[in-house]
Amino acid sequence: MDFLSDVRLTDGPVFWTACALGAAAAVYLLWRPAMAGPRPWWLSVLVSVAGGIAVVGMVHWALIDVFSTFPEDLPDDVLLWSVPAVAALILALIRMPRASRRQQSAGIVAFLLVLLLTGVQINAYFGLNRTVSDLMGTALARIPVLETGLMRQPGGPSPVPLEGWAPQGDMPSGGVLRKANIPGPASALETREAYIYLPPAYFATNRPALPVLVLFSGQPGGPSDWLTGGALRAHLDKFASGHGGIAPVVVVADPNGSQSANTLCLDSRIARADTYLAVDLPAWINATLDVDPSHRQWAAGGFSFGATCALQMGTRHPDIYSSVLAFSSEIEPALAKERQKTIDAAYAGDTAAFERETPLSRMKHQRFDSSAVYFAAGERDPEFVDYMDTLAEAASKAGFTVEAGQVQHAGHSWDTPSRGMADGLGFLASRWGIKP
Repeated sequence: MDFLSDVRLTDGPVFWTACALGAAAAVYLLWRPAMAGPRPWWLSVLVSVAGGIAVVGMVHWALIDVFSTFPEDLPDDVLLWSVPAVAALILALIRMPRASRRQQSAGIVAFLLVLLLTGVQINAYFGLNRTVSDLMGTALARIPVLETGLMRQPGGPSPVPLEGWAPQGDMPSGGVLRKANIPGPASALETREAYIYLPPAYFATNRPALPVLVLFSGQPGGPSDWLTGGALRAHLDKFASGHGGIAPVVVVADPNGSQSANTLCLDSRIARADTYLAVDLPAWINATLDVDPSHRQWAAGGFSFGATCALQMGTRHPDIYSSVLAFSSEIEPALAKERQKTIDAAYAGDTAAFERETPLSRMKHQRFDSSAVYFAAGERDPEFVDYMDTLAEAASKAGFTVEAGQVQHAGHSWDTPSRGMADGLGFLASRWGIKP
């Protein structure tokens, strides 16, 4: 079963087999459309492809403009890879009336294989479920609950200064993952389990005062996405191995409460998410984990919605989150592509109240000379590259120490934070005084 859990879904034999079978099935459907009757074979192909494009376009329009399921358009790659599945279904249906039972079964199997091709390609683009274990959630289910022995002990020794620290006692070769429910007494926000990474240095006899990195996922999504699509543990372990066991204590928190919810990371008519992230969460971290209490050593980070949320924290609460990692940030918090829908839902139509809370507005009217922000966006994600450029320019003018760059060969997917995390951690290390 462990072997099956480790089977990769975004590359390797299973991925390429699914691609080959899907391509063969598509060729079969294209080669046999004449069974639809006397019409020319190319007409069936044309109808199916045109129908696929039309259906995908209409569904996308409904999701974005009618139901406001997503605040931005879906990536072009996702839309393009959706067309073959719909076209295959149309071709299979065209074949049905004049086909034998055996041919009908073959057409259904061919459609399912093309659907599999679409599925693996879209999954590979987003980079969220890289293995069977990621897809099934088996590895996440085995993560233990944070035990008392790893918590901050009342009356216990304080962490020693990080500068000049040398480990005493044995340390593990890598960090550990734990999970915990982080309550929201001030905000009354109900959230999903958070995930916590404790680096090897946390287990030294002379535990150092470690920096803190709070991460948020995209939306729709959840904290576990950072462990699967973001490959967070591997990146942090690699960083720790190159820095004598030192890495930040990372808390992957949940500002939304469910897969589909969107609190905008604001205190609004929707929820008091800002209070949760600025009051409840820091209070829990300080009371529960042995970390550096100086908020100059604290950072917020995220991907997509999570990056927007992190930048909101960095501009609204620089006294708590003095550094930011923003991977593919939106230009401002959003529920829908139509801006007014967000303003109506969150602030009852009060545009000024909403705009006062956006990072661009904050950076226009406030200085952040003690703060820093690292921006990254996938080079194949032009909309978010433009957002990054706009935000980076505004941050620089507002006094932030800014670094920004494009992640090569990445789109609006988990490849962006995964491939960009090493540079992001290096950026923070220079702020935190962590040296190789």
